[in-house]
Amino acid sequence: MTKDVMIQMKSIQSIYDDKTETELITRGKFSRRNKSYHILYEDSEATGFSGSVTEISVTENKIASIIRTGSTNSDLIIEPGKKHHCHYETPYGSMDVGIYTHSIKNNLMDSGGDLYMKYTLDINSSYMSDNEIIMNIKKA
Repeated sequence: MTKDVMIQMKSIQSIYDDKTETELITRGKFSRRNKSYHILYEDSEATGFSGSVTEISVTENKIASIIRTGSTNSDLIIEPGKKHHCHYETPYGSMDVGIYTHSIKNNLMDSGGDLYMKYTLDINSSYMSDNEIIMNIKKA
């Protein structure tokens, strides 16, 4: 069953000693299918992906995916201890992105909860950034 929720998200991007934090509070949808939780929301200017919709799916602490469709298209696989190569499309062109995941901490339950993901991105095998996503899901 899909529920209307409030999503509070903090994204932290570190490039060497330079750190940028972005916070977003938005309405979205939250559901559970089998062992996976699904979070769906429309992106805005705050995320830098206006005109796109993002769906985050997470299964226990084992694997997550971030699928973005619309003005930007991507399908990122986040799996602790592994590196995945993913395709990332933007209005300015497409690129291959490597994602090495350090950790997923999934404290989601049917009523909402918290999700934390930490990973390193590279583009064409060159270091891009270290990233953290901290989410809290609450009933709307």
